[in-house]
Amino acid sequence: MRIAAIFGGLLCVVPLLGQTQAPVWEWDFPRIQTLVEKVRAGRDLTPRPWPQGARVAVGLSFDFDAESGPLRSGNYSAQPLSRGEYGPRVGVPRILQMAEKHRVPLTFFIPAVDAQLHPEAIDAILKSPLKHEIGIHGWVHEPIGNLKPGEERELTTRAFQWWTQRLGHPPSGIRTPSWDFTGDTLAIIRDLGLVYDSSLMADDRPYEIVAEGKPTGLVELPVEWILDDYAYYSYDRPAYAYNRVGDSDVYEIYKGEFDAAYDERTLFLLTMHPFVTGHRSRLAALDRLVTYMQSKPGVWFGTLSQVAAAAKAQIR
Repeated sequence: MRIAAIFGGLLCVVPLLGQTQAPVWEWDFPRIQTLVEKVRAGRDLTPRPWPQGARVAVGLSFDFDAESGPLRSGNYSAQPLSRGEYGPRVGVPRILQMAEKHRVPLTFFIPAVDAQLHPEAIDAILKSPLKHEIGIHGWVHEPIGNLKPGEERELTTRAFQWWTQRLGHPPSGIRTPSWDFTGDTLAIIRDLGLVYDSSLMADDRPYEIVAEGKPTGLVELPVEWILDDYAYYSYDRPAYAYNRVGDSDVYEIYKGEFDAAYDERTLFLLTMHPFVTGHRSRLAALDRLVTYMQSKPGVWFGTLSQVAAAAKAQIR
């Protein structure tokens, strides 16, 4: 059985793991439990305190989805490709300028094909004195839940090897395309020796991934649609309409989430896209948010590899 799902404005057909015969309501409980416990959240890995004595960590991350989005869905028209081009051409320079203004490091998750199409944007990211991070985001933003057996491993490994050569060192983390996670994903991540994943949603805090009841030592830096710009600014092409929330409203949602993370002394992690937040009014809202966060004492901005390192130190 397969289920259609919308990821980043793209329709994907994702197989439901384990549901190849009878529907789940016909399963006995042990079978359900076995499926559910394949990948679970383990212990909270929030440091007390964060680096530099901070009470809260802030991770500003960008999924650099350029032309790979329409390409992976078989849409080769110049119009959607141009929308993808906007991110590296316009959004990335603006975002980097904002980061320089506030002296905050960023993390970019980039499909390897997009990186090859836009080497100038990759150079700009890597040349920054702020030492921004680049992590894996698939080869061409492939829908991993809909690939043939073995293709996910081959493409993820290819992306890992390409980035290792481009960066001069292995990447530390991965955010899977569309935040999808198959029955093979965790094994692939562990076999590549990655330190962290940022694709799951079991907590607001960093946690250790547990596989079939056993701790893995792999750090999860969880994502959430509440903290994803696409959820507020997505474009519904069939309806020719934006599911648009006002920039000030988005700011207030992000601010409310940050304030709660600050009170809880844990992690505030934003997921954004250069072709989305890279637009002028939206970047102004992000600039305002960073200004607000920096006005509070005890706020530490780190790349996700730095956040993961602090979290992993809690594993004994």
